[in-house]
Amino acid sequence: MRTHHTVALLAAAGLLALTGCSEAVTSEPKPDHKVAAPPSASRSSIAPEALSSAAAAAGIPPSPAPEQRAIYLAALNKIDPEIVNGKDDKAVSRGLSQCQSMKDEKDPTKRVESTNRRFISPNHPDGFGPTKAAFILAAVQTNLCPTY
Repeated sequence: MRTHHTVALLAAAGLLALTGCSEAVTSEPKPDHKVAAPPSASRSSIAPEALSSAAAAAGIPPSPAPEQRAIYLAALNKIDPEIVNGKDDKAVSRGLSQCQSMKDEKDPTKRVESTNRRFISPNHPDGFGPTKAAFILAAVQTNLCPTY
């Protein structure tokens, strides 16, 4: 038992050294001792290039340019105005999320099913059905992630 305690202390000392903590490690733990978590990186401290490359690696394409966004939203509104329902940002966000889902899913039927689950509205809580979902999927793929 004493050996395990020593190994744990040595590991803790190594961790403290790696994190830059200068507090000494004692053999008796302090019951009220709290170790502060390292500060997490905020969105503002991460370079935009790192965010966009991480998003791309996760399968999320970049936000569409204003003109492409307008074309995408017009396509959705032509299918059914309730898809966008006055919430442009939400429609774009759902489209980008659908792109992420499609990156690894190649089965067209499953793509339509996930589109139908994702694009909902107050009057269509279970989606817009497979036919409209297929049109929504085409609008997403054409305008937001054509290479998926």
